[in-house]
Amino acid sequence: MSTPVIRMAGVHKTYAMGSVQVHALHGIDLLVEPGEFVAIMGSSGSGKSTLMNILGCLDVPDDGDYTLNGEDITRLDADALAGIRNRAVGFVFQNFNLLARTSALDNVEMPLVYAGVSKEERYERAEAMLQRLGLGDRLHHLPSQLSGGQQQRVAVARALVTRPSLLLADEPTGNLDSATSGEILALLDELNRDEGLTIVLITHEPEVAAHARRQLTMRDGRLEG
Repeated sequence: MSTPVIRMAGVHKTYAMGSVQVHALHGIDLLVEPGEFVAIMGSSGSGKSTLMNILGCLDVPDDGDYTLNGEDITRLDADALAGIRNRAVGFVFQNFNLLARTSALDNVEMPLVYAGVSKEERYERAEAMLQRLGLGDRLHHLPSQLSGGQQQRVAVARALVTRPSLLLADEPTGNLDSATSGEILALLDELNRDEGLTIVLITHEPEVAAHARRQLTMRDGRLEG
């Protein structure tokens, strides 16, 4: 029996906004098996961004348990979280988050620099990933020389170059037109279907969530199946 990629039990998170306590997550339970494609929908303020931050090891719960690939991340310090994040999680964001004065190739290489991978291997892996995503003729282009869809493909390549077990896609089509959005969602579907990549997609759009195999909804800090 395989180890779940994500196992959350009774996860709570509260933030202090001045003198006000904001209860962002209320007892979240979530199980995601290897190879699943799960969408988490929710409006602004529903708690989905807080949930994503914990899933991606950017934050830890106040209470409850969270294991990623069987490893308990609940009480890890910042350095340990960063190590797991770089090794096990790939992120794709709405705003691409590419370095503006850096080529597509160098953007994709960046996580491997932090991972201590040799220069030669960094180049080979980044080039192969960009080739695989149809950007072999754009290796040395800056983000400003790429379309929105191409920039998001570079971001996907950067997320995948470390060979993560989990891809977190946070509103990945939010800045794209409908045709380009369809291309990115088709790419995620292909990565899940053909390569067995585990994907959690965060979105407020039901038509985007429909591309996932399972849809969940966040409401007022609670997750509904």
